[in-house]
Amino acid sequence: MTIRLKALVAGCALSLLGASAFAQTLAPLNSDTETDRIEWSQLDAKFGAVPAAPAGTRIGGVSKTLTNEYWRSLGEGYEAYAKKAGVEVVYQAAQSEGDQLGQLSIAENLISQGFAALLLSPQTDNNLQPALESAEAQGIPVVNVNDAVIPSVKHYVGNVQRDNGVRVAKWFLQNRPEGGKVAVIEGQAGVFAAGQRTKGFSETVVEGGKFQVVASVPGNWDRQVAYDAAATILQQNPDLVGFYANNDGMALGVVEAVKAAALQDKVVVFGTDGISDAYASIRAGELTGTVDSFPVLTGEVAMETALRLVGKQALPRVVSTPQALITKDNVEAYAVKGDALRAVLLKEAAK
Repeated sequence: MTIRLKALVAGCALSLLGASAFAQTLAPLNSDTETDRIEWSQLDAKFGAVPAAPAGTRIGGVSKTLTNEYWRSLGEGYEAYAKKAGVEVVYQAAQSEGDQLGQLSIAENLISQGFAALLLSPQTDNNLQPALESAEAQGIPVVNVNDAVIPSVKHYVGNVQRDNGVRVAKWFLQNRPEGGKVAVIEGQAGVFAAGQRTKGFSETVVEGGKFQVVASVPGNWDRQVAYDAAATILQQNPDLVGFYANNDGMALGVVEAVKAAALQDKVVVFGTDGISDAYASIRAGELTGTVDSFPVLTGEVAMETALRLVGKQALPRVVSTPQALITKDNVEAYAVKGDALRAVLLKEAAK
């Protein structure tokens, strides 16, 4: 082995050792309960303006899939803020929400291309761990953006996942005081957000003893899988009063199952994410509600966070983004976009 190669190997080993040692000082991240956090609306007040990015700055983004509107909207947020900041963003995704190795390959490929920071939305809590370690060894800041959580990540942007389910459960407690049987269509196993959303709903809705969760089954973020699961649950529980689905695609599948069973006047359905089809279904009186986590704004906040890290600002580990329960009563108030939506959410944050 040449002296130069030996030096290179030794340098890489020291970098990996340093990254590993730093990671070991961090407790495994629970983005819902992490106390080292800041609300998105407080970034300017606490840290000032976003540092100007050096000319030629490029930010890489890796998403779950672009077949789901939520992740396309997140990318729109990346693009909007990057354009405003004068930086380039490359946003790529796996072919499906179950293509874990494909997503890892995309992330590893981006790492080799010299990006100033990476925005990662992993499919599970573990599948992008190798990419995180590789990026950190090279000194590339990584921001975990919704909704699975890499336990050793240093920076996370997203909403409080448990609160998605809690908000829906509180609607049931307030609007169906007589109680009854309810069911959950879960997301993908091994994903932090799916587990937290389910727990938030299931643990909250049974408070008071009037509701019973009679089924909680995986829908794998898939509309057809959710339809099939809901149809079975309705056959087994014809007196069911409502469903909570971990995302809107699955919730819309549940709506179709409820309609097929001619139970739309008895069974309410809630989703999560706030995609445009969910808003349209709420307006049409089919989907009862969704918890909107405002993916475009989340993408903007994530890109802002990445650029603050590139500018060497010492940010808290978690930057929390907003969410709101959307029903027919407030759907138009939250249907606005861009600066108008930001103004609505800033007003909410100030309360």
